[in-house]
Amino acid sequence: MSDRIPMTRDGYSKIKAELEYLEQTEMPKVTARVAAARDEGDLSENAEYHGARETQGMLQAKINQLKDKLGRASIIDTSKLPKDQVAFGATVVVKDLDIDDEETFTLVGAGEEDYDQGKIMVTSPIGQGLVGAKIGDKVKISVPKGVINFEILEIRYDG
Repeated sequence: MSDRIPMTRDGYSKIKAELEYLEQTEMPKVTARVAAARDEGDLSENAEYHGARETQGMLQAKINQLKDKLGRASIIDTSKLPKDQVAFGATVVVKDLDIDDEETFTLVGAGEEDYDQGKIMVTSPIGQGLVGAKIGDKVKISVPKGVINFEILEIRYDG
């Protein structure tokens, strides 16, 4: 898999907005909590200080993760992708051949995934297994729980 992270302009903007919020709003609050707790004296038994430092560390890790995603972002123009096969941005209706059930997936990039809405990362095992398939194709996709067998019923590009 490539080092680049495919995403739309909207996905990039969503991640950038979250990063700005964390850096400009949340981090100053946590830094103030650390400073206030430090002023209470003995740090060795100061639970408030240690809790604030732990929160600060987790927040910094999240900020670093978002910066990494943005740094490796590859903005994809979905209007230039082939419309007769599954690609980034496609909404795909599949039939699960093992349980005879239909499912719908939209292949999205970082920052846009919403598993409850069927929006899955194009880089996920299912996303990668669907890419390049055409209507009528049967695909076998290896996932952590085993192998899924899908038949491609419909491919559409909604936006």
